[in-house]
Amino acid sequence: MSVSEAALTQILSQLAALQVSQQTLQAKLDNVLQQQNASSPPVSPLTSPHGHGIPLPRAQSETPPSHSPSSSLTNPSLLATLSATITNTIGQDKQLSDKEREKILYPSRIMLSTYPDQYGIKPVPLVWGATDPQTRGPVVCSRLPTSIKQRNALGAHSGSYSIYRALAIAMGTLNPTHKPDFSNTEPAVPIPYQPAWSDPTKIVSFDPWGHLVPQVFKHELEELGLDIRPSIAVTRAHMKLSEIDESARKGELTLDGKILVKSHPLHNPDGSVSTADPGVEIVISKAAVEPVWWLPGIAERFGISEGLLRRALFEDTGGMYPELITRPDIKVFLPPIGNLTAYIFGNPAYLSDESKELTLRVHDECNGSDVFGSDICTCKPYLIYAIEECIRCAQRGGVGLVVYFRKEGRALGEVTKYLVYNLRKRGGDSADKYFKSTEMIAGVKDMRFQALMPDVLHWLGIKKIDNMVSMSDMKYDAIVGSGIPILKRYDIPDHLLPPDSRVEIDAKIAAGYFTSGKQLTEADLVKTVGRAWEETEH
Repeated sequence: MSVSEAALTQILSQLAALQVSQQTLQAKLDNVLQQQNASSPPVSPLTSPHGHGIPLPRAQSETPPSHSPSSSLTNPSLLATLSATITNTIGQDKQLSDKEREKILYPSRIMLSTYPDQYGIKPVPLVWGATDPQTRGPVVCSRLPTSIKQRNALGAHSGSYSIYRALAIAMGTLNPTHKPDFSNTEPAVPIPYQPAWSDPTKIVSFDPWGHLVPQVFKHELEELGLDIRPSIAVTRAHMKLSEIDESARKGELTLDGKILVKSHPLHNPDGSVSTADPGVEIVISKAAVEPVWWLPGIAERFGISEGLLRRALFEDTGGMYPELITRPDIKVFLPPIGNLTAYIFGNPAYLSDESKELTLRVHDECNGSDVFGSDICTCKPYLIYAIEECIRCAQRGGVGLVVYFRKEGRALGEVTKYLVYNLRKRGGDSADKYFKSTEMIAGVKDMRFQALMPDVLHWLGIKKIDNMVSMSDMKYDAIVGSGIPILKRYDIPDHLLPPDSRVEIDAKIAAGYFTSGKQLTEADLVKTVGRAWEETEH
């Protein structure tokens, strides 16, 4: 059944009128609440219109400082009172019903969306790409009553883990107003300012100031009481891998006591010290980075309009974030996706020093291989090989970097990946069908879209890459296209290929992936056949 253009126009007009009506009603309600607060002691935003909830005492400072962009609800004293009230009521009274706890935790009037011209809306100023953090401004995405009208970002911190936070709050194990203590959490190694931080074309997928939030936004955190969270953490560690132990035993890696060190002695079951070789450990620095998307830059990077990007994100997440549509003035979105981790081998300062040799691997997550050692793909062997190359580079006086992205199954997910495995093994696993099998199920052979990947390289100040351990043409093109030259690239040696991974490698080579060996054609691929299920015992 088709809809005429006139009918469609009428529908759109009615929708617009409803939106205006909703905004008007919202403004009237906010105005009434403001007048009530002015004439009587304020109550918690957790108090329902029917009188249920917990009245809160007046905050110590009833009027916010004139320089503060916040309303009285963002006063730290009131926030502390709010937190204590929720803790005392929910934490101690175990007899509360779910409905009573819901009334305490959340306002009875559900706010599905806000609008730019709504009463009281005043986002904290944020200028993406500004040269100093105060001009740039903090990322504020909290929906707490103390900050919902001042948000300058949509979504939630911690990506997909924000769902676990919601569950913890619902179960009463986490106070939603808990204020983190960031003492002694500053980066273990410095990641200093780089010019790319203030270039809005270079970094659009995360906050370059994310690791310095407690330091550069101390005033906003402590005095204005804004709920601001770091989106990057930098620490140091030792990496322990059995494959590296074996390489060291074979003499393929050198124990230098700086990059590669001896592990502590092992112990026998009786507690005595074992004489067995304990192996080695790699001294590293690492940074965990959560996604924070600057929507205009994301849209430009993919060559689409910001409006189309917002609509796609709204529609294809089941309408999870309506303000992608209703708040075009908010340009930052924290998407519910996995983060990335940067593993640094050697001195992190060398990453931005063009006189130092740099070895890089950008690796996309493969749980089945990386963790559980599947032999159907080359992911783990390639990762281990890259780590060894990074160690050697650091021992030569350079620096190594492995960037690990959570993009399981080429960002199609592990369920889709396993469905493809089933199809391949039942339909004859040959290299000529490798990408076609994925397309039959997912509709596309790869959804990793490497356009955002180089951001982390620019954040670290990398200006050239001496050695890139990768066959991926998509990764190579994205890095070079972002302005970082790659001097040498190399693929995984044949002797490291797992038994059942030749199908993947040959299909990639024929599709244009880099190889230092023989070039393959589509005609060659029918000769490369993987192991059938019947050839193994289950």
